[in-house]
Amino acid sequence: MLLVLAALAQTPQVIPAPQHFEAGDGAFAIGRAVEVTTTPEDDPELARLARLVAQLLGGATDARGRSGGREVKLRIDPAASSHPEGYRLIVTHDSITVSARTGAGIFYGIQTLAQLVPGDRAGAIPSVSIRDTPRFGYRGMHLDVGRHFFPTEFVKKYIDLIAMYKMNTFHWHLTEDQGWRIEIKRYPRLTEVGAYRAETMVARNFDPYVGDGTPHGGFYTQDEIRDIVAYAAERYVTIIPEIEMPGHALAALASYPEYACTDGPFEVGTIWGVYEDIYCPTEETFAFLEHVLDEVMGLFPGTYIHVGGDEAPKTRWEESAVAQAVIRREGLSDEHELQSYFIQRIERYLTAHGRRLIGWDEILEGGLASQATVMSWRGTDGGIEAARMGHDVIMAPNSDVYFDYYQSVDRTAEPLAIGGYTPLDDVYAFEPIPDELSETDAQYILGAQGQLWTEYIKTEEHAEYMVLPRMVALAEVLWSPKATRDWESFLRRLPNQFRKLDSLGYNYRVPDVEMGLVGRTGRSGQAMEDLLTLENRVTVMMEAPVDGQIRYTTDPSLPTMAWPAYRAPVELRVDTGAVTVYARLILDSGKPGALRSTTFRKATLRPSEAIDASAVIPGLEYEYFEGELTSVNQITDIAPTTRGIATNVAFQGVEREEQFGLAFTGFFRAEEDGIYRFTLTSDDGSRFWLANVFRLDNDGLHGTMSRSGSVALARGFHPIHIRYFQAGGGRSLRLSYQVDGGDERTLSQSLFRQP
Repeated sequence: MLLVLAALAQTPQVIPAPQHFEAGDGAFAIGRAVEVTTTPEDDPELARLARLVAQLLGGATDARGRSGGREVKLRIDPAASSHPEGYRLIVTHDSITVSARTGAGIFYGIQTLAQLVPGDRAGAIPSVSIRDTPRFGYRGMHLDVGRHFFPTEFVKKYIDLIAMYKMNTFHWHLTEDQGWRIEIKRYPRLTEVGAYRAETMVARNFDPYVGDGTPHGGFYTQDEIRDIVAYAAERYVTIIPEIEMPGHALAALASYPEYACTDGPFEVGTIWGVYEDIYCPTEETFAFLEHVLDEVMGLFPGTYIHVGGDEAPKTRWEESAVAQAVIRREGLSDEHELQSYFIQRIERYLTAHGRRLIGWDEILEGGLASQATVMSWRGTDGGIEAARMGHDVIMAPNSDVYFDYYQSVDRTAEPLAIGGYTPLDDVYAFEPIPDELSETDAQYILGAQGQLWTEYIKTEEHAEYMVLPRMVALAEVLWSPKATRDWESFLRRLPNQFRKLDSLGYNYRVPDVEMGLVGRTGRSGQAMEDLLTLENRVTVMMEAPVDGQIRYTTDPSLPTMAWPAYRAPVELRVDTGAVTVYARLILDSGKPGALRSTTFRKATLRPSEAIDASAVIPGLEYEYFEGELTSVNQITDIAPTTRGIATNVAFQGVEREEQFGLAFTGFFRAEEDGIYRFTLTSDDGSRFWLANVFRLDNDGLHGTMSRSGSVALARGFHPIHIRYFQAGGGRSLRLSYQVDGGDERTLSQSLFRQP
């Protein structure tokens, strides 16, 4: 028992990691009589928190005054912390003291205490002294209930999760093309019609369309919303409602078509994506939206109202005489400025009612509303621009904190997701303040938020699987000091969170087994491409990122528990054919991780081209195309508008933000014989060819996503070709490589072309 307590004291099993921690002597035994006391004694907020502690310790009694025996002391003390959410937690042999300036600080101290309490409420809490404050004031999680409706019980469970990890904001996405989820008494058809769709598209059957034939819908009454808002407030979580405008409004237009630019008819959306029908900028539309916002503001007391502002096609406005008349009347340049005018009118209305507007980073286009807060989702560029303009920013980049993205590039082992790839370690490595910002501009970064869009998430269990444990990693990013964040420490503390999540009935994803070759740096991790070798045998090592037992096999038809337990590196013969190893991690609780597989294959060196080094010069040839693209294959149907020479695979010759393509052609110089692993990263689609044989396929409409693969290359020059297209939203393009598992390299010194 003492050894266990000593270990806990040295490494507190707490996430987010506290700012300052000191181990003490002894421990506070659980199970013996204890009283919970508060100062001030008659504070109803502290009385409620005292009941929370009593429930946590099991058997403690609620006492308003001081006690001479063992006690838990909750104290409002202005000297406890300089931050309103900071706290101090001191555990000794006979007392536990949580002190803070506010009830929120007391609550967060209790959340830390809860993680120190053994799961069975038996044993003892180690003596500690913790002083803690959050790094960021905005620590948020988002939930989309427009695409798929979730009941009030799950929304409360989601809020519990947010509060447990010291996050303080719940962004509730309530309206969409596929469903309107909030009761508005003045406009009953919004829920009578807009809350229900006829069916839902099956998987990704866009073309040809396949529907499931099952109606889907639901909404929250105003009484239910008041109850949820009060529930969140007791957990110091502020709810930000999102009412989408001017786009993502099809459900509203199906209910009230008079607010569209055309006569319709309109139906609540059954497929995912962006619809061209948006609100028309008429006076009647603005009156409608103001009436809706009146009721929304009456339900949500927080400062912020989110209005979306993203993905609003301008086609209907371009064709609308009404919209064009507004452009002329207001002296606007184009439809982008019309959207800015739209948002600015709404902002003035919210400001007049003591509220502030938040919108996705598209609200920057055409001019930003004066007091608007920008939520940067298309990477971080929008947030950087807004901060430099002196606007508050919440970082929510799809490259790092979109939890509807896959957690493994091996999609066959994962439930259906929208695309992308955001593994746990990428979330933990996320830094909300970009290096590009000066110290002055950085002060406008309020914090960050994780997103859970639910196009392909139908069940509560699936939602939790996508959020956990990625949300836990984000919580530490937002609360703990940047200088003390440590990935290995986080992994050591994660199993304690799994035990807690098990006890509370949450589903979560078990981290992957990592596989690699002994003698070669780097592991396959979650990138499940073949691992190549030039030898006849390989020695395979496996590693569990968190405590648990690895079981592996080359015959996945056998029951998992009949697979051998991994204890030491495994030698395999590969000269007679490729060998696929399957592995999964089993936690101590018995919960299994996803099945992971890696194929080990002997390769032969691909010969280089018969080109003399003096016959090539540095650089690649590039071509730039403009057009509405959804695949790199379409580039061949468009004549290039620009040609030139590129020194690297980057945005050469690009003249606009969206709807363009690039193609690069030349040679890659392999400096030595070896196994070359290439990684192609892009947002949207890209493809990479080497000698017209080896290919990385990262095509399609998606956020930032990587594809990796290995090939054995002989020393010399190898022809390459890269294609990329950008359709909309964020953009990125990068190609890198490793040799025999070494450090990742850029291609700038290895690219050549013929004169």
